[in-house]
Amino acid sequence: MQPNPPIDSKLLELLVCPVTRGRLIYDATRSELISRGAKLAYPIRDGVPVMLEDEARKLNDNDLAATQDPARHHFQPD
Repeated sequence: MQPNPPIDSKLLELLVCPVTRGRLIYDATRSELISRGAKLAYPIRDGVPVMLEDEARKLNDNDLAATQDPARHHFQPD
């Protein structure tokens, strides 16, 4: 299984959570876009974010706490 390619930084700047319209946090380790407001993690498959609520993983409090760890945020805006 090959690792997912990184998501394009320009695309990430444009994307918002379809539920809350809020900012997303890129978690490169899990290949997901995290919406803290909706408590959802949207998968990234083959470099393409799947922005469907039905496809998103529900986040619990431990998952949300982990998103505060700067080491998990691999996206740095240009």
